[in-house]
Amino acid sequence: MTAHARFSINQQTVKQLPLPELVETCADLGVRNVGLWREPVRAYGLEASAALVRDAGLTVTTLCRGGFLTASEPGARKAALADNRRAIDEAAALGTRVLVLVSGGLPDGERDLRAARERVADALAELAPYAGRSGIRLAIEPLHPMFASDRCVVSTLAQALDLAERFPAEQVGVCVDTYHVWWDDQAPAALDRAGAGGRIATFQLADWITPLPAGVLNGRGQLGDGAIDLAWWRERADANGYDGPIEVELFNDELWAGDGRKLLATTAERFARYV
Repeated sequence: MTAHARFSINQQTVKQLPLPELVETCADLGVRNVGLWREPVRAYGLEASAALVRDAGLTVTTLCRGGFLTASEPGARKAALADNRRAIDEAAALGTRVLVLVSGGLPDGERDLRAARERVADALAELAPYAGRSGIRLAIEPLHPMFASDRCVVSTLAQALDLAERFPAEQVGVCVDTYHVWWDDQAPAALDRAGAGGRIATFQLADWITPLPAGVLNGRGQLGDGAIDLAWWRERADANGYDGPIEVELFNDELWAGDGRKLLATTAERFARYV
């Protein structure tokens, strides 16, 4: 089996695989692209991780994740900015050009979404030039509105673009994830807007299954198991000039409980069939 050239496996999809086994499985299946996460990379060692994927000939499509930039308390804001600078440095060391940002939720006791989004913009004003000097593009990822309070005050692709467009396109773009935007009837127009402005930094896939599993954070469905017309979204992204890797990012406890090698093979096969 040789995986489709645009297929990228996000490390979180097969998080039961240690990084060396993930790299080995990618080689066995002909997968040439991988999206990495900071925590397992840090556990294995940044330099060791970079050498491992480089020696295997893998392209690191993204690093997840930076962000969580909504703090209003000065000490917490300073710490978040420092962590994001580290994330930018890690992305550069791994050879990717894209750092995915999850903006962060409302701080405890606060209810002003607009103010929280403005603090994200203020943080980007400091981080975008730093990223640009390292050749890294920050990709703002909108998350489904059910995560607005605790994880991400940016809930729509249009909101993500409103933030990104304040900065040069080569420094700040958006991450389009079908799981988070498929429900929004304004998202196709926002995707067109992102394409026209050269803002599509990365494109991710997961399906929406119902009923949602307990603990909705880990409720992403395997490709083809849910309600999203994945091929339509891929075609719309293509039509808007996105011709890069397409990551499959699944958070699913049931999938994680199984064999990681089989899961990766199944995901690659589903990509070819449904995307």
